Amino acid sequence: MTDIVLESGTTARGASAGRRRYRLVRHSLLLAGRSLTKTRRSPGVLSDALFMPIIFLLLFVYLFGGAVSGSTHAYLQYVFPGVLVMTMLLAGMLATGLSINTDIKKGVFDRFRSLPIGRSAPLIGIVLGDVIRYVVAAVVLFATGYLMGFRVETDAVSAVAAAGLATALGFAMGWINVLIGVLIKEEVIVQTVAFLGIFPLAFGTNMVVPTGTMPGWLQAWVKVNPVSDAVDASRGLLLGGPVAHPATATLLWSAGFLVVFGPLAVHAYRRRS
Repeated sequence: MTDIVLESGTTARGASAGRRRYRLVRHSLLLAGRSLTKTRRSPGVLSDALFMPIIFLLLFVYLFGGAVSGSTHAYLQYVFPGVLVMTMLLAGMLATGLSINTDIKKGVFDRFRSLPIGRSAPLIGIVLGDVIRYVVAAVVLFATGYLMGFRVETDAVSAVAAAGLATALGFAMGWINVLIGVLIKEEVIVQTVAFLGIFPLAFGTNMVVPTGTMPGWLQAWVKVNPVSDAVDASRGLLLGGPVAHPATATLLWSAGFLVVFGPLAVHAYRRRS
């Protein structure tokens, strides 16, 4: 009889936990819809995703193309995969943290506390809603690259895979800035810290120039930089070349960032709210 009671209690607790997880997922998706509605009503918030890929691609190609590769077309083929990765990183690490910081300062998240929803749902919802930035940035970048003369040398599936891999790393590393946006109160400081953190990662790779042209100490950083693996994988998927090892490393790095900084950001948000 005791065994039956214990089994019943365990089943009830399991069912209750399952319902809580289901509600958290449902509420997070609803609040992601709220974020998309905000974007639709104020399309200007996507200006960074619209113009940033164009500016970076134009600057790199026409500023360094002749010096590095001898022609702008050859350099466009070389630099495009790296710009794709950098664009996804910036799209996630800058906008999401600032958006969360703004909502906290305006008291929006305080209003959510009065609703019968999971305490983590507003945070997860706004992060999921900002995925539209990745889609917009990727479409704009590929369209700009095509107009400038870039051509995928593999196939369409590989191109989509390259964008997806870069997005996965950008989304995972975006949680670092989510944590910063929750912990730091001032928007300007959030943006400054994000820039200081992203540039050594984005530019400390072989994105702009081959690794062999760099000084030894910088080559050592490039080899351990997780973004370098993403650039190599993107280059292989778009232009041909080794993919398995850099793609696997990128996915492992993405999982690591998500597992470490996702719970930290949620915990910090719960304590602050």
